[in-house]
Amino acid sequence: MARRALPFDGRLDRSVVLVGLMGAGKSTVGRRLARRLGLPFVDSDAEIEDAAGLSAGEVFQRFGERDFRDGERRVVARLVTGPVRVIATGGGAFVNETTRALLNDKCITVWLDAPVGLLAERTARRPATRPMLNNGDRAETLSRLIDERRPAYAEAHIRIASEGGAHHEVVERIVAALDRHLKEPK
Repeated sequence: MARRALPFDGRLDRSVVLVGLMGAGKSTVGRRLARRLGLPFVDSDAEIEDAAGLSAGEVFQRFGERDFRDGERRVVARLVTGPVRVIATGGGAFVNETTRALLNDKCITVWLDAPVGLLAERTARRPATRPMLNNGDRAETLSRLIDERRPAYAEAHIRIASEGGAHHEVVERIVAALDRHLKEPK
């Protein structure tokens, strides 16, 4: 199958960073988006796991949220200084004001916004990797998190509704939104 031409060939000079709540599809969509754009893909949680020798969930549980977020902030700062690529961040990374400012300055940020019901369904598939959701009602926790984090996520350059459709459709919506974003006067 021939690679479809990108509407913005030659204009993508910054990494594309996917942000949003856990379960929004950042890693899955990110991999597909990277293939579509012909770019490398990196997941910040996988980078944390490589550095720590533990899963992101184990790091979170063993060292606590504060230490996890500090390490996440350092990993994300390192990733944005590398080559142009697609980066999937952890759900809380963009909430950190310093990280958010860095990502919005150096990259094109895309918020994958999914409804709580879909997030709850997706995150239930791998509960061991979601320590924040293991204490109480999953949907209630996700609803609280989106209420808390929505103002930060809303600062992303692009918002894409991710409502459970086919991943390739989400990727194509991102590509179209990137084209519009890249055409905007700076």
